[in-house]
Formats: sequence, structure tokens, C-alpha cells
Amino acid sequence: MSVDRYLALLRGINVGGRNKVPMADLKQAVEDLGYTDVRTFIQSGNVLFSACGSADSLAGALEAMLPRHFQLDSGQIMVLVVDRARLATIVNDAPRGFGAEPEVYKYDVAFLKGVTGAAVMDHVRPNPAVDAVWAKPDAFYYRRLTSKLSQSRMSRIISTPLYRSMTIRNWNTTRKLLTLMDEPG
Repeated sequence: MSVDRYLALLRGINVGGRNKVPMADLKQAVEDLGYTDVRTFIQSGNVLFSACGSADSLAGALEAMLPRHFQLDSGQIMVLVVDRARLATIVNDAPRGFGAEPEVYKYDVAFLKGVTGAAVMDHVRPNPAVDAVWAKPDAFYYRRLTSKLSQSRMSRIISTPLYRSMTIRNWNTTRKLLTLMDEPG
């Protein structure tokens, strides 16, 4: 089996002062699993690494490792592992012009695990004056008018059952992660 480059997206760590995971400790714990070229990016739970195995099996190993090394509320934690091809598809499938007006809009991507973008659309009620949403098979894209963020309805997604099946990154972080996939740890 060949060694491939992966990105682990951890949901629920270092949010609101809960589930604190120091990135240096996370990097070491991932290396202890035998993964190589490990690199973390910002505090929101982005880990790039090289390993053998399927994305699902690697995600399972990471999910099993986390509570052994860190004090976490396991109900909040989810790990999604994607390879470079899947991340590139998510970036390249973004709606036309997505991210083009960062001074006007805030852009986010919800990476999905075990649920489709169409299923998420069934549970979201955007404010048409503020929010725009798009669904793709592996991701849910949305933008919010920065001047009216308090009127956005997108934060309500947190209260849906589907929230446990997604992890959200802003568009700049998502694009940077794709760039980092090509750099060794």
C-alpha cells in the first residue's frame, strides 16, 4: 500500500475555550500513530500528514487516539480525513465567484461526513437578504453579508442534528490547506 498525503479536519477542538488541544501535542500524538510529515495549521484542528490506509480508517484511528491523549467532550468531536484529490474537488467545485468579494462577504465551507450537501439544504433556512447557500455532494458552501452578520440565519445550523456530521472552515483556510497538501511536514 502506498503512502498518501491526507488532511484531518477535527471538529470541536479549541472552540470557545473548550476541548483545548495544543497543536504541538496534537502533532506528537499523530506522529505516535506512525503517520509522517505531520503538520498542523492554525488552532482549529487542521492536521496534514502522510500515511498508508483509507481516509475512513485513518479517521477512525485519529478519533480513537484523541480521548486517550486529551480531555475532550467526545460528543463534540468529529474527525474527517480527506485526501488531496477530494480537497481539490471541494475547492474546485465552489460556486463561481465564491470568495471573490472578501470585503463584502464572509465565506465558509462545511465539510460533510456521512451526509450530503442536499440533505443539509433541507435543514437550512437562509435569510435571502444576507445569506447565499450552495450544496455539492461532499460540501456545503455559504456566504454571509458581512455588514449584516447578526441577521444571518446560518449559525442556526449548529442546532440541527446534521451539525454532528460537518466541520466548518472559512474559505481562505480551505484554500490554504489545499496549498499545504503539496508541502511536506
